[in-house]
Amino acid sequence: MQSVLDDGKKRMSGAFTALENDFSKLRTGRASTSLVDDVTVEYYGTPTPLNQIASVSIPDSRTITIQPWDKGAFSAIDKALLKSDLGLTPVNDGKLIRISIPPLTEERRKELVKVARKYTEEARVAIRNVRRDLNEQLKKLQKDKDITEDDQRRGQDDVQKLTDDTVKRCDDALAAKEKEIMEL
Repeated sequence: MQSVLDDGKKRMSGAFTALENDFSKLRTGRASTSLVDDVTVEYYGTPTPLNQIASVSIPDSRTITIQPWDKGAFSAIDKALLKSDLGLTPVNDGKLIRISIPPLTEERRKELVKVARKYTEEARVAIRNVRRDLNEQLKKLQKDKDITEDDQRRGQDDVQKLTDDTVKRCDDALAAKEKEIMEL
């Protein structure tokens, strides 16, 4: 029974980690290196992650700077940034590529909050699916006479508590992200 609970903890925390990862890619009013993590550059004919051919840094809260290690990569990085769905325009001065993060409009903020809520709901669904799987495993253990009916009920209570805790962590993360998005 303990192995069922341990498996559930691991899977539920995986759903929460995925939610945090989704949140890190949401563009708020602040610059973050995670905004360009998914940008792939066509470098000498090979699709290469941006962070493998350049150093990405945040000099201030509204700017991302990209400094390629190879001078020949400037145009490829420019093209990749323009093709990406970031909606940001890079400025290339020959030494650095700067991306200015414009302040978000009220309408865009509300859209981002909706997206954050959608991500959170997907995480909740994943967590509830894990709960259903765990409860089915406990019922099977009880049916196979590996655990008693009381153990099964206790296990289901533990699974429910684990589910509630993980959903609360997701809701707390959503509240924090909403606050960050709506901040001017």
